[in-house]
Amino acid sequence: MNIVLACDLGGSSFRAALIDRSGAVLTESAAAGPALDDHLGHSQVAAEGWWELLLRTAGDLAQARPDLFARIEGIAICGVTRTQIFLGHDGRELRPALTWKDARSEAIATRLRAALGDHPEAGRINAFHPLARLAWLAESEPENARALARVLEPKDYLNFRLTGRQASDPVSMARLIACAESGDGASPLAAIGLSQAVIPTILEPCDAVEAVRAGLPAPFDRLAGVPVFCGCNDTWAAVAGLGALRAGYAYNISGTTEVLGVLGPHQAEAEGLITVDWRGLWHLGGPSQNGADTAAWLAGLLGGSEPVGQRIDRLLAGRRHPQPLIFLPYLQGERVPYWDPNLRGAFIGLGRQHGATDLAYAVLEGVACLNRLVLERAETALGTRVDEIRFGGGAAANPVWAQIKADLCGRPIVVGRAREPGLLGAAIIAWTGLGRFASLEAAQEALVGIARRYEPDPARRPAYDALYALYRRSEQALAPISTDLTALAQTAAALPGLANPAPAP
Repeated sequence: MNIVLACDLGGSSFRAALIDRSGAVLTESAAAGPALDDHLGHSQVAAEGWWELLLRTAGDLAQARPDLFARIEGIAICGVTRTQIFLGHDGRELRPALTWKDARSEAIATRLRAALGDHPEAGRINAFHPLARLAWLAESEPENARALARVLEPKDYLNFRLTGRQASDPVSMARLIACAESGDGASPLAAIGLSQAVIPTILEPCDAVEAVRAGLPAPFDRLAGVPVFCGCNDTWAAVAGLGALRAGYAYNISGTTEVLGVLGPHQAEAEGLITVDWRGLWHLGGPSQNGADTAAWLAGLLGGSEPVGQRIDRLLAGRRHPQPLIFLPYLQGERVPYWDPNLRGAFIGLGRQHGATDLAYAVLEGVACLNRLVLERAETALGTRVDEIRFGGGAAANPVWAQIKADLCGRPIVVGRAREPGLLGAAIIAWTGLGRFASLEAAQEALVGIARRYEPDPARRPAYDALYALYRRSEQALAPISTDLTALAQTAAALPGLANPAPAP
């Protein structure tokens, strides 16, 4: 039996699976973490934690099915992006990695946009951009900046630990590669005192980085000589696992956070959306800061001992008040389409008769409203309307949320058969790299199946159109207040707790 090891490094967990040539998951292991160090716009983590999770989950697979583990022909890892790991010349971490949530370079990003003038990348620079992160490193930690040899994404770091070679792909590194281009003057990288040598070797996702090197800890001591493929970011891989890595398709990946995008044959630009060359396709869309994590926040806030999914299901089964609530889902600021770390969430329209069920519906609808906004901007820029949205990730198991997305976006929502499309996408990379399929498109045709389809309900369209219009008005009205509240937390005027206030004499 032909087997590949597919791994998906997510925002809050790590998954590994042994997958055969038909796309079947034969055995799987998952582990939570590593825990992020988050506070006041700072978010970082030691990359070594991801290596430990890879060893643990792969070890679980080797123990559960040693017969299959011994047949592994290739390895592919996909992983979270917008996360920078800073390595010195000895290949060791100089400091904890800055995660996709870290916003401490916001002020520097503003200065960079002005300084770079007409450079094509200038308008894309924000607190989550790798150039802003590198400029922050140069200003705040100059010793680390001077010692910097390479910048890697999380999956690249794991490939490096497996093979000894530092490499990445042109999709995951697109924004940093753009900063090595000079335009009419010095390149953005040179402008902050760095050379393009910090960018690793660039390979295609299906190219082999190298083989697993000898002398690694168990269980990889058994896989020396097995090729490790470059892979890509988790979104790209999951889109392949949904069969949507083709022109004219839209996708929505709903994991810890959400990503929505549209793929077309030509380059297009839209305000707040990411345009990236996805190796022959042009991607327009990008990641948010909310998704299943937003539902988990609500479940934790309301209490209950059952798993988050069961808790949300129980809340949705309750009776809903006729007057809906509006929920702005910006609990951690927002990336696409606003790129504003200071945005904050809000429930709007609360009345005495509203209950937990109304809050649950509002959270799901708030995220779906943001999906619609991104979809509208992408379709307008591309000049085309997509026929369906391929939906995957943990939230795709919830039929209520799938139907809400279909009704609010006005498009059929199509759920893939793979429970973890990121893992299937990683397997598609490996099988294509091994030459078992002539192309990624051929691999998608062979391995991707459809489980369910949710059609928009015309009866709910008028109410959802009205709700969406109110959602947009609420965003515009409350954004300045979010900024002021965030500023308040940074000043001496921040309000302390009053656990045991002393009475006045």
